[in-house]
Amino acid sequence: MANRIAIFIDGAYLYRVLQDEFNGARIDFGALSKALAKESDLLRTYYYNCPLYQSDSPTEEQQRQYESQYNFFETLESLPRYTVRLGRLAYRGTSIDGRPIFEQKGIDMLLGMDLIQLATKHAIQEAVVLTGDADFVPALRAAKAEGVLIRLYHGIRPRDDLWREADERVQITDSLVDAVPYIPRFVEE
Repeated sequence: MANRIAIFIDGAYLYRVLQDEFNGARIDFGALSKALAKESDLLRTYYYNCPLYQSDSPTEEQQRQYESQYNFFETLESLPRYTVRLGRLAYRGTSIDGRPIFEQKGIDMLLGMDLIQLATKHAIQEAVVLTGDADFVPALRAAKAEGVLIRLYHGIRPRDDLWREADERVQITDSLVDAVPYIPRFVEE
């Protein structure tokens, strides 16, 4: 009997890895879940992200981007065994060059709670975690204490403490990204 597995994807981290290391490659999230689960019995894929920030009087471009992102979240939610969990972006001022600074709020807590809840209920034997945030280390430790094997998928430069805490570590490579390409269902002519 295959191990039961859950997949936890930090959407903002995955987006940065795809932008920085794979020239903005787009992927098929359903195929990604199958590739990450391998031969295990997939309970569910959890995807975490924050909706884009909108000012009190958003521009047309901000509204378009916001709606596009929500369509993406709805598409993910419609995939088999997918759950989308949303945090929020908090505005933290501007950088020296005048660009706005935003901070994700709630994502760490949501992912940690989901992982620990599944671990303590013995609903999973394995967790695939695709993130680069060391704030998840306490949740990984708690899940490991319940007997859950932690498999970390990461970009080129994983956080040392996160990397050390994982039972298995897998760098995201061209072969994984190439195995799960996004293919539009229809092409505009």
